[in-house]
Amino acid sequence: MHIAIIGCGQLARMLALAGIPMGLKFSFIAQAEEDSRCVEGLGSIVRWQPGKSTECLYHELGRPDRITAENEQANTSLLNGLQAYCPIHPNPQAFSICQDRHREKQLLESLDIPCADYIVCQGNDSHLDKLSLSAVAKSCRGGYDGKKQWVLKRRQDVESFMRQANREHYIVEQWVPFDREVSQISVRDINGTIFHYPLTENQHQQGILRQSMAPAIEIPEKIISAAHDYISRILAELDYVGVMAMECFALNDRLLVNELAPRVHNSGHWTQSGSATCQFENHLRAISELPLGSTKSLGITGMVNLIGTEKPPLNALTIESSLHWYDKIVRPGRKLGHINILSEDYHSLLQQMRSLHLGRG
Repeated sequence: MHIAIIGCGQLARMLALAGIPMGLKFSFIAQAEEDSRCVEGLGSIVRWQPGKSTECLYHELGRPDRITAENEQANTSLLNGLQAYCPIHPNPQAFSICQDRHREKQLLESLDIPCADYIVCQGNDSHLDKLSLSAVAKSCRGGYDGKKQWVLKRRQDVESFMRQANREHYIVEQWVPFDREVSQISVRDINGTIFHYPLTENQHQQGILRQSMAPAIEIPEKIISAAHDYISRILAELDYVGVMAMECFALNDRLLVNELAPRVHNSGHWTQSGSATCQFENHLRAISELPLGSTKSLGITGMVNLIGTEKPPLNALTIESSLHWYDKIVRPGRKLGHINILSEDYHSLLQQMRSLHLGRG
C-alpha cells in the first residue's frame, strides 16, 4: 500500500514513522517553498504549485493507492483533482468545511451541537458594536497556534482589531468562561465503525498548546458521553474516514465545541506512549481499509510540547518518558518536538511534567 501525504511537517513525519513498520510506503506533496526536512528519507517528495497538472503530480508521486493530508488548509482544488485517480481520506468536503470557521459553525448548528455564541463580520463591521465583551475574533480562514486571533476585552481592543481587520472575513465569539479545555480524538473507518480515545485535558498559553494529559482528571461521565455523541454525529454527517480531533470547552457538566481538525492532532500525541494503538497508526489503518486498532489506555499519559528548544533535550529523558524530535528549523515559538510520559498515577505524572522546564519558549 502506497500513501501520499499532502504536507511535509511533523504530522506527516509521524504518520510515515507509524506506517513504515506496517510495510506501507509513502510519498509527500510539498508546496513550492515548503520546508521538507521533517520527512526527508521517509519517501519521495514532489513539489506542487497551482497550475501543475494533477495527473502529472499523481504519476510523480508514484501512483499512490490513497492520499491524505496533515493540515486542514490543504488546497481543495488539488484534492478534488486527485480524487479522480485514487481515494482521498478524509474526503475533500471535510477539508472544505473545517478550513473555514464559519462553515464549521454552520455544520455544528445543523447537527444541534452547542458552541459559543458568535457573529460573522467582514472587515470594519458595525455588528461588533452589538457584541458584549469579552470576546475573541478569529479569521475564518488560516491561522493556528493563536495566529490571526484577537482577544477583545476592552473597547480599545475592538478599535485596534478593526484597524487590523483589512476587510477580512472573520467570526467574533463570545468569551467562554470555561473550567477546562479538552479534546476528543476519534477515528472512523470506511464502514462507519468509530473508536474513541479517552478525553484529553489541554493547557494552552498565548494560543499554543503547551501540554496534554489523558485520560482527563475527574471528568463527569456526562461530558464524556457528550463528546462521543457530538464527534460521532460529525463523523457520520461528513462520511468521514480517518482520525478527527474535536477541541472543546468544558463548563461544569456542559460541553461546547470550539474547533474541528480533520487530521491527526497535537493533543493526540500522547497516544504514541499511552494507547494500544496510536492516532497515527489508526489513521493509516482507517484510510487503508484495515481493521482499526484498540484505543485502550495503557496508563495515565502526559505530553509536553518542546517550543523554541534548540536541540533534542536528551537529558530530560527518564525511565517513563519518550522523546519525539521533528528535525525542523529552529524558530522562537515553534513546536520542535514533544515528550510523552507514561505514569501509574496523576500525582507522579504532574510532578514529572512540572520538572520539565521545557515547552515554555
